[in-house]
Amino acid sequence: MNEEKEARISALAAEILNLSRDRILMQMRFLDVALAALVPEEKAGADGFSCDGKHLYYDAHAIIRAYRREQASVMRMLLHVLFHFLFSHGFRYERMEKEIWDLAADMAAEHAVMELMLPEAELRSDFAKKEVLAYFERQGVKLTAEVLYRHLRRNPPDLDDLMELSRLFFVDFHDTWNEGGEFSVSLADWKRIAERAKAELQSFSQGKNMRAVEENLTEATADRVDYRAFLQRFVVSGEAAELNDEEFDYIAYSYGMSQYGDKPIVEPLEYREVNRIHDFVIAIDTSASCRGEMVRAFLRHTYSIMKTSACFFDEMLVHIIQCDHQVRSDTVIHDQNELEEFLADGKLTGFGSTDFRPVFAYVEELIGRGEIGSLKGLIYFTDGRGIYPEKAPDYETVFAFLNESGLPLTVPPWAVRICIDEDMLTEREKERN
Repeated sequence: MNEEKEARISALAAEILNLSRDRILMQMRFLDVALAALVPEEKAGADGFSCDGKHLYYDAHAIIRAYRREQASVMRMLLHVLFHFLFSHGFRYERMEKEIWDLAADMAAEHAVMELMLPEAELRSDFAKKEVLAYFERQGVKLTAEVLYRHLRRNPPDLDDLMELSRLFFVDFHDTWNEGGEFSVSLADWKRIAERAKAELQSFSQGKNMRAVEENLTEATADRVDYRAFLQRFVVSGEAAELNDEEFDYIAYSYGMSQYGDKPIVEPLEYREVNRIHDFVIAIDTSASCRGEMVRAFLRHTYSIMKTSACFFDEMLVHIIQCDHQVRSDTVIHDQNELEEFLADGKLTGFGSTDFRPVFAYVEELIGRGEIGSLKGLIYFTDGRGIYPEKAPDYETVFAFLNESGLPLTVPPWAVRICIDEDMLTEREKERN
């Protein structure tokens, strides 16, 4: 009898799951590929729902209890788990503070689900959740997991508030997220699924407010820039004082040594053609909205790449220009010793409003006076809020934003736009200290 009862319970739970999936597909066609990627798998004795990127684990009894309590709960659970993986929440787990990331990811997922405004997925707790999320929005916090996470780390709630918020937004367990193991479906696979959903969303969302879903999908599908590799875009050819083993004739060298003792007939070339950076501009937005510690962290990280990867020639010409609404300073770096001195003693100046145009006008003056010869590129580190030039310069320009700022729509199309991971900069600063 018990076996028959358990079989009926399993069949009923599977039917409830299938019904919930069908309801989502009927109204949210842009989620079809994502839903197909999740394979329900019954796991007896589980306290709740969890997902490893491919398998959606559930306990049949828990499904039925949840459905009896609120019919919308199972559909809501599916959407919540789905958005976790569409937004890549599970793949960033290992380097995060678990409790804070759990809460931030749950808040972002619930916000996106509630924005869909599906009556079949509404819960009695939604009103309280919306009040909490509205509070964060009034603080100017964008409701994506990464931004919420950084805000909660900088402004940690006390333990009681943290536990209360975690209970309010809890839907699924995250114990199957990447705790040293591998996901059944990779980040690259889910990124492709997210890109498909993002493209489908464009036609689905016409006339609807889908800003939260779009922002989270944009964040999830954005390329994480390998800044070290990115600097290679600006290399130029030149000679460096290094032994050139590639063009050295070892046969002739060995013959000379054998015939004439210690008198080789050929010697290795003392110069070789290499690709490195020579003339370069790093512009720093020192407006009030750019935090000084992040500016210094960016400069130190850039310097560490220069130093360890031998990006620069021994003699370099690097202008570090500080600007808010006008150029405040220009520090010219000729070698690595000067760069080290600037990082140790250089002060940030400005902290007014932001206008990017003075930097480009100033650089044109330097080029016109011959103080800069062949400028390969300019990197502008900024929060992105300011007045941009209308005309593209003759050199490549990159606007580097912290990922918290996102990619502002006002950036002109001729500029390259990249996001730099603030968590990475923070970790580098911790290692340095």
